[in-house]
Amino acid sequence: MKYTLNNGESNPTVAGFKGNTLQKLSVVNWLADLPETQLETDMVEVQFKNTRKGYYLNNYKLPLEKGEKVAVDAAPGHDIGEVTLTGRLVLAQIKKNNIRIDRYEVKRIFRKARQADLDKSEESKAKEQPTMIRARQIAQDLHLEMKIGDVEYQGDGSKAIFYYIADGRVDFRQLIKVFAEEFRVRIEMKQIGARQEAGRIGGIGPCGRELCCAKWMGNFVSVATTAARCQDISTNPLKLAGQCAKIKCCINFETSTYMDAIKDFPSREMQLETKDGVYSHFKTDVFKATMAYVPLSNSQANPVVLSVGRVKEIIALNERGIKPDTLQGQPASTALTVSQDERSANFQSGVGQDSLTRFDRQKRNKKAFKKPDVSLPKAATADASTISEFRLIKPQENDTPPANNNNPLFRHSNNRRRHRQNNKNKR
Repeated sequence: MKYTLNNGESNPTVAGFKGNTLQKLSVVNWLADLPETQLETDMVEVQFKNTRKGYYLNNYKLPLEKGEKVAVDAAPGHDIGEVTLTGRLVLAQIKKNNIRIDRYEVKRIFRKARQADLDKSEESKAKEQPTMIRARQIAQDLHLEMKIGDVEYQGDGSKAIFYYIADGRVDFRQLIKVFAEEFRVRIEMKQIGARQEAGRIGGIGPCGRELCCAKWMGNFVSVATTAARCQDISTNPLKLAGQCAKIKCCINFETSTYMDAIKDFPSREMQLETKDGVYSHFKTDVFKATMAYVPLSNSQANPVVLSVGRVKEIIALNERGIKPDTLQGQPASTALTVSQDERSANFQSGVGQDSLTRFDRQKRNKKAFKKPDVSLPKAATADASTISEFRLIKPQENDTPPANNNNPLFRHSNNRRRHRQNNKNKR
């Protein structure tokens, strides 16, 4: 068997997977195999370093495919980027990102990148790391409260974009003058957040997968601790924070589902009053639809687990001024043990259920013919005199058959009597 190396391509034989699909914010053109969808628009999505993308007009009708390098219009000069999407899905991306094309002049694609363009671009990229280190030193010397996160040179080397992080506004007018004298290029300052910086750097999250901000997320929204509370997640900052020192973006992914699930749950702020005392909320299990309460006087006691229906019932009684005797619950540890026992008792193995012969008609087993038991009673086998007496009670020919025909001895005697009577009649 011959194995072929797959250089980062999920499926090299499909047009929509062409190019390096492991790059940041990678997309798959699922409509690439439909030629009519590729002719619906001349707009093309082009990606540059890290997560920066732009939409350009292919006014020269160049036959472009995903992964090709192109030279695009920039201000000033030109830039080198990679085609990531063409056809109908480009319009969907523009609408998703809320980009109004009619409000500004659309930039154009000049040509496919030549070898000279690629060499110039690689030469400019080689200067990015030393430029970033030197820029950090200059910002520190000027005592500016900012951090230079990354530097990106334009493809022709005529402009450099400095990405910085700052908590507030920074007066970097003097900084731009120093940068222009030091690096001899056009300077552009762009402020980014901590989440965007983590996406540009990349890394592996606590889930073991690549960071969402580096792989597919383009829009970042603020995440509040309320999202963690409604999911009963620990509000420990060390557990909630991601690599950007902010609350993890994935906390927001299932918040709406949890909010829909707990909208029928009673308020956690309400206390339950019984004759035993007052109970306060301890924990909610959304999956089992249960709520745990602990005595207000002893918060270290074992929590009592109640169903949502029972909690609503107690709240309704308390509103009418009625206090039930008890909560009619059980300790959380006991409830957990019972649920485990029930789970093990209801467990059924699925091995063999998918057999190919499970629908075949089962053959009926023919029951073996059981011969009548004509053995003598146990008492008759014990004594010879009993056997002789038993033989003397043999019925005669003129005797009427006994009422009990279930006795095998009498049944066989009657058969012999009928047989002799039939022979006599034949004669």
